[in-house]
Amino acid sequence: MLGSFRRVRKLILICHKYHLFKLVKRRPVLQTVLFFIAFLLAPFTRRVDQSIPAGERICSALTDLGPIYVKFGQMLSTRRDLLPLEIAVALSKLQDDVEPFDGSEAKDIVERALGVPVDEHFSQFEVSPMASASIAQVHAATLKSGDDVVIKVLRPNIAEIIDKDLKLLTTIANILHKYIRQSERFKPREVVADYKHTILSELNLQNEAFNANKLRGLWSDSDLLYVPKVYEEYTHEQVMVIERIYGVPIMDLDTLHAAGTDMEALSERGVEIFFTQVFRDSFFHADMHPGNIFVDISDPKAPKYMAVDFGIMGSLQAQDQRYLAENFIAFFNRDYRQVAQLHIDSGWVPPGTPVDEFEQAIESVCDPIFGKPLEEISFGHLLINLFQTAQKFNMPVQPQLVLLQKTLLYIEGLGRQLYPQLDLWKTAKPYLENWLKERMSVKTLLKEIMQKAPLWREKLPELPDLIYGNLKQAQHNQSLLEQQNKLLEQQMLISEKQNRSLLYYIVGASLIVTTGILFSADNYWGVTESVTLVAAITALGFGRVIGNKRQ
Repeated sequence: MLGSFRRVRKLILICHKYHLFKLVKRRPVLQTVLFFIAFLLAPFTRRVDQSIPAGERICSALTDLGPIYVKFGQMLSTRRDLLPLEIAVALSKLQDDVEPFDGSEAKDIVERALGVPVDEHFSQFEVSPMASASIAQVHAATLKSGDDVVIKVLRPNIAEIIDKDLKLLTTIANILHKYIRQSERFKPREVVADYKHTILSELNLQNEAFNANKLRGLWSDSDLLYVPKVYEEYTHEQVMVIERIYGVPIMDLDTLHAAGTDMEALSERGVEIFFTQVFRDSFFHADMHPGNIFVDISDPKAPKYMAVDFGIMGSLQAQDQRYLAENFIAFFNRDYRQVAQLHIDSGWVPPGTPVDEFEQAIESVCDPIFGKPLEEISFGHLLINLFQTAQKFNMPVQPQLVLLQKTLLYIEGLGRQLYPQLDLWKTAKPYLENWLKERMSVKTLLKEIMQKAPLWREKLPELPDLIYGNLKQAQHNQSLLEQQNKLLEQQMLISEKQNRSLLYYIVGASLIVTTGILFSADNYWGVTESVTLVAAITALGFGRVIGNKRQ
């Protein structure tokens, strides 16, 4: 409880220091209350210059709050559909480079995870970390076999820290949702839930090891991408041992140029890797910031990508793959009618959306940038306009596409610096056309049939029994249906007779009452009273006969 109070206190004070309470517009009472609480907690807090842009102040506040909030800010920077552009751009500048923890403590964590001293498996272990991030840090080491490796170690007590921070973030999101109406378009609860899912998956390094092995298997024979080997026998929830790679950081442009690297080929290969991961494998690296990408320039004319950090991976269902590919191709062909129709067919926009209006809206956003080189366009700007257009047509954010959008933004940033003249449309369109053609080909159909043939062979002897059983069940169902129809008809007939019987009873009772009224008028029984009474008895008789009659 005391720890939680301290974290809440720290959060309030930092928000006060950077004037973040004033971002809560249209709620002057809430601003005043928060300001008063902060003043009571620390009346002499030195505050920053209020003229500093809001985005910069938010970045500084997240940095002061700690690595978990820095990572949260990085995730928010990719959600340009939810944030003002100025704040999203500022958050994108957050660097995942935080203060390392003691290397001797990292060594202790490794020894506890492996159950033996480090010297048992490693001939060398560098106590000083190579790099430090919000969740873990890495140390260089050498196995007894002579293999150079990198040991990734989770930060001490990181799970407890993250749990407290997530609870606090959830509480804040709920408060924003409940009391600040304009926060609805930012979807605070959904954003925190998305962040929670992402960060919790990174707390188990065995998950990352699985992702690395899967990606390595998919690209084992490729000359485009190299994925380092994971040493599973030394991998634990808190420790992962992976092959050390010796490539050039992708942002070390001076070294790449000095080596004579073909930057156009490097850029085009990056695009091919992305589309191959998304469409061929439906398993793509979703944390493609520059710190996770290296380049093998042993052959500068055919540079090869090298990837690290596999904690966040994305995937798409086959239906989303196909719709996405068809959308890209329709966009490249300027067929905005098809783009609009595909959005409706895929369920990405509500049914009943006017196709003509949606087509015109998409065209107004996309057509001005078509055919321009990457240096003259911005995916970020395009995505923002598309999201704004989609909101007008009540298009919800597609969870399965969020990581894809984030990866596209990373690719844009890399492409601008590697080879700004890259014609992304020309590079991507042939790949997507070939992929769709292959997906619809007879060869692919036969391949899928051959893959499922063993299962069909196993189930084939059961097929006659299944068919016979289904036919018997169909006959039984038909018989039941016929019986139900007969019963329904009988019930309807009985109901009709009961209604007729009830009508006669009502008429008879009414005539009896009428007879009594006529007689009481003059205490004289005449022809009228007799006829009325006979009619009443007749009606009651008909009602009884009809009610007793059975089919």
